[in-house]
Amino acid sequence: MYTLLKNGTLIDYKTQTNQKMDILIENDKIKEISKKIDIKADKVIDCTKLNIIPGMIDMHCHLREPGFEYKETIETGSASAVCGGFTTICPMPNTKPTPDSAIVLQKIIQEAKRVNLCNVLPYAAVSKGEKGEELVDFEEMKKAGAIAFSDDGMPVVNSRMMREAMIKADKLGTYVASHCEEKSVAQGAINAGKIAEELGVEGVLPEAEEIMAAREIVISETNNVRGHICHISTKTTKNMVRDAKKRGVKITCETCPHYFTFTVDEVLKSGTNAKMNPPLREENDRLAIIEGLKEGTIDAIITDHAPHSEEEKEKELAKAPNGIIGFETALSAEIMNLVDTGDINYLDLVKLTSYNPAQLLKIDRGTIQVGKIADITIFDPNEEYVYTKEMIVSKSKNSPFIGKKLKGKVKYTIVSGNVVYEDK
Repeated sequence: MYTLLKNGTLIDYKTQTNQKMDILIENDKIKEISKKIDIKADKVIDCTKLNIIPGMIDMHCHLREPGFEYKETIETGSASAVCGGFTTICPMPNTKPTPDSAIVLQKIIQEAKRVNLCNVLPYAAVSKGEKGEELVDFEEMKKAGAIAFSDDGMPVVNSRMMREAMIKADKLGTYVASHCEEKSVAQGAINAGKIAEELGVEGVLPEAEEIMAAREIVISETNNVRGHICHISTKTTKNMVRDAKKRGVKITCETCPHYFTFTVDEVLKSGTNAKMNPPLREENDRLAIIEGLKEGTIDAIITDHAPHSEEEKEKELAKAPNGIIGFETALSAEIMNLVDTGDINYLDLVKLTSYNPAQLLKIDRGTIQVGKIADITIFDPNEEYVYTKEMIVSKSKNSPFIGKKLKGKVKYTIVSGNVVYEDK
C-alpha cells in the first residue's frame, strides 16, 4: 500500500526541515522524502498550501473509560483526538476502577487496540485508588504497559510517598507526572482575585500550585531523579522550573493551550466552560507561560482534555466540575496565540507538540524521516472557521472556544500509514 503526499510544506524539528516536499508512505513507514516523487500510489493526497508535521502527541488527557462513559469513551475520545491531529494520546488514571493493577490497565490498552484510531499509551496510578495511602507495584504496572505514573486529578499529599514514587519510576526509566495542588490553599472555584470577588465565589490561591511544584523540584534535585510537573499555569511556577533547569535539575513540565489563550476574565464569558484545575490565571501569568514556551522552560503543550456532561457543567460555578475538552481546538489555539503572534515559529511548535513529548515518553515518534513510522498531521494554517457545538466530535461539549472564530484546521491525520481522519 503506497500513499503519496504531494506539494505540502514539511516541518520537522529533528531534521530542521521547513520546505515543500513530497512524502511517500509504504504501508506503515516513510519510504521516501524528496522535492518531487512521481510514482503510481494507491492513494494520493494533494497537500498544496498545507503543512505536514509529525503526528501530534498529547502527553496528558482524560478519556473517562472505565467508569465515566457518559462523559467520554476510549472510542469517542480517540475520534476527537484524531480530529484534532493527535496520533498518540496518554490518558490519565482517574477512572473507576483506577488503573492501579495490571488487569485494569490491560483492559484499557485492549479497548484502545480494538478502537484502532490512534496510539493510546495510558498512565498508571501512583497510589492504589489514587488515595495516596499505598503505592502501586511500579514494576508490574510498567511491564503491563504503563507509559508513566500519575495520580492526576489528585495530588500525592504525602511527601515521603512522592519521594519513593519518583525514585522507583526513575529506576524504571520513566517518571511521575505530578498534579501540583496543595489542598490547604486550593479551596475555591476560580483564581483568587477581583473576578472571584465579583462573582462571590471562593478563589484558588496560586500558591496551591507553586508550593507543591517547589516540593517536586526539591525531591528531583536532592535525589537526582526525573520529575515532571503537570499543567503549569503561574509565573512563579514557570520561574522555579526555569531556575531549577539552569542548575541541572532533571525537572520537566507541560502547559495547556488555555493557559496561554485565556485569563480568568474568560469565566465572565464562558462560565463553567472556563473552569478547570489549575484555574485560568491573570494576564501576567498568561504572558509568563508564553515566555516559558519561548525560552524552553516548558517542555511540552498538552490538552488536559477533560470531558464533562452538560448537566454537570450547568451547575453553579462553585459546584460544577473542573475541566474542558481540548483535542479539537489545541492546534488553532497554538497557531493563533503563539505562531501568529511571532512568539514561536512552526519548528518550535513541532518541538513542543511532537518532538519533545516523544523524547519525554521515550517513544520512537515525533519526527518524519525515512524508515520511521508514518504518524503524520496535515493541516491548513490559514483556514478560518467558527467553532460550534455541532462540530464537536467529543461526547462532551464543555469548551470555552465554542462560538469563537478559530484559525488553522486539521485536514488529515495519519496513524501508522492509515488515514484515520479526513476533514470533509
